[in-house]
Amino acid sequence: MGSLAVSAQSSRYTEAMAKQTADLDSSSTFNPENLQQKSNTFERIAEAEKTQWLPYYYAAYMQIMQAFTSKDKSQIDPLTEKATINLDKAEALISKNSEIACLRSLIASAKLTVDPMNRGPVYGPEAAAQLVTAKTLNPENPRVYMLEGQALLFTPEQWGGSKTKAKTTLELALTKFAAFKPESDISPKWGEAYTRGLLQNASK
Repeated sequence: MGSLAVSAQSSRYTEAMAKQTADLDSSSTFNPENLQQKSNTFERIAEAEKTQWLPYYYAAYMQIMQAFTSKDKSQIDPLTEKATINLDKAEALISKNSEIACLRSLIASAKLTVDPMNRGPVYGPEAAAQLVTAKTLNPENPRVYMLEGQALLFTPEQWGGSKTKAKTTLELALTKFAAFKPESDISPKWGEAYTRGLLQNASK
């Protein structure tokens, strides 16, 4: 009986997660209300499951996206703090994970946007260091190259940015996306549509 209950619970978990992760590449997800709703749902799933790292990871991803899309800069630090707490919980369940390192890089980038002149020297190197970690942990993770390309595209040339290098890196990201096999139906696979948009931007 015990194993039947576990199997029912795990299929419920997978169904709930599949429903929530299905539209993560859709532009309709990226408005404040939907991001808030999804981050709450992932946190509820995480609290119900407790042994699964993915709900914490996705809750953090939604909070980071809220930070990037918020028009109120005073919201960025609290949102990235929440995301960091969720990533710490995820990392307690699965250590040395490339996807988590990618999100930690995004957190540093979001924090930098609050005050680029003063925060750049701290959070710029941190964002880059997390991507180095992410690439070391999984050189085939396409999101690493997407984030590298994004950094090259949006960093001014005098600080090491380059549209040409961005284009090359984003093309590599798309090659990695084409070959990438997520570990499961609910494992991270977001970013390909966004990479295509970045590449268009880099090609102008």
